[in-house]
Amino acid sequence: MATFMDVHTGMKGITSEQLMAAHRADLAIEAEEGVHFEKAWADPEAGTVYCLSTAPSADAVQRIHERTGHPANEIHPVPLSV
Repeated sequence: MATFMDVHTGMKGITSEQLMAAHRADLAIEAEEGVHFEKAWADPEAGTVYCLSTAPSADAVQRIHERTGHPANEIHPVPLSV
């Protein structure tokens, strides 16, 4: 499994409740693509949301986000961490 950080833009004004609802929607179907969403962060003022996941591929991450209605604008592999 690889680690990915994805970025969603255009979510200006997102609330913690909306972020949690989007995260829960991803969690509800993540296993269908072998993805696990670890955590999500948001900057409501900038309208940017970040999600950290483990998955077999960036495409698998995107498929889950597309199915739950919030496709990622960018998905970055994270090959190193400490």
